[in-house]
Amino acid sequence: MIEVRVPDEQEGTKAVVRAWLKQVGETVRVNDPLVELETDKVTQEVPSPAAGVLSEILLDTDAEAVPGALLGIISDAPAQTGDQAAAPAVRRSEEKSAADGASGPRPERGYEDQETRFSPSVRRALLQHDLDPARIEGTGRAGRITREDVDRAVAQATVSHVDAGAKVMAQPRIAEANWSDIPHDRMRRTIAENMVRAVSEAPHVTALFEADFGAIAAHKAALAQDGVKLSYTAYLLKAAAEAMAVAPAINGRWAEDRIAIAPNVDIGVGTALGEKGLVVPVVRDCGRLSVQEIGARLDELTRKAREGRLERSDVSGGSFTISNHGVSGSLLAAPIILHQGQAAILGVGKLQKRVVVREVDGADAIAIRPMAYVTLTIDHRVVDGHQTNAWLTRFVELIEGWPAP
Repeated sequence: MIEVRVPDEQEGTKAVVRAWLKQVGETVRVNDPLVELETDKVTQEVPSPAAGVLSEILLDTDAEAVPGALLGIISDAPAQTGDQAAAPAVRRSEEKSAADGASGPRPERGYEDQETRFSPSVRRALLQHDLDPARIEGTGRAGRITREDVDRAVAQATVSHVDAGAKVMAQPRIAEANWSDIPHDRMRRTIAENMVRAVSEAPHVTALFEADFGAIAAHKAALAQDGVKLSYTAYLLKAAAEAMAVAPAINGRWAEDRIAIAPNVDIGVGTALGEKGLVVPVVRDCGRLSVQEIGARLDELTRKAREGRLERSDVSGGSFTISNHGVSGSLLAAPIILHQGQAAILGVGKLQKRVVVREVDGADAIAIRPMAYVTLTIDHRVVDGHQTNAWLTRFVELIEGWPAP
């Protein structure tokens, strides 16, 4: 008997069982995907630790999955036959039918064939929203359709088209009769819970500075001539890591009996996923990496995030976060909600040309420079105002004084 357990690394987020990919009685091989777990950050497949038969499921769909909890049992014995095996199988089938809300004959579409098996969660969503799986692009292993793929298709259909024959239920607090609804998915609910918890636990304070990105723009342009393309975000990570030297508490967190300072600067970068919210992949040990190495790692993580291929290790363990909200047009956002357990988050607004006053040969002169607002939102239990301003001062110095390549 082999136990299947929830992975220990949860990074403080609440995980739930999204769907079982195998059913009781099915034969499994080593590393076959068994079950999907979901947090606010990522959907993770738990592989089979051994070959055998899935003999028992202990945490079913929508159950909370705490680290180390027992998910199921794999037996190396062959599956039972006859009435002894049929009884539990029938009970599970009845439970699933009730949970799915499905009755009567199944649709004639190919919801399950010899090559593709949909998880119960995916099958339920396809039936509920009357979706044709052939029209949904799968992002799971070997192109398998995941519940996130179905949720994305539902959200896109809801936003782009409202069925003329659909009935909109009246809500007492909404007077408009033509409102349409986008149901909360599990990720959105978890994000909301974490945001409320972060604001209620940590006193947020934000400081605002302004930075001239001319030196970085020149550095980017010079590298581009040599075929090296870097985003502004790569420079932000490198400057943020170096600025930790003047205020190490920025890279720490609050504990009941101490302020804990992280040994490495592991920076998370908020990455938007459209209607699905955002995830925060982590670039590790930025203080030891060159800006080119940071850029390469950042490109890889961003691509994985948008393809839905992030692993738990890609989003856990961050000690600091950057929100480059300017890429979507925002000049200023404050406060930016702190990532759970961290002491600070950097916000960077839209880069735009502005008229500024500079001193040239001892006299004031008007110049046009690429400028952006930068903010540091802090947990005031961990970081004081002078540390905040010292960190931002050093960060801006690094940005504005970036050496030529």
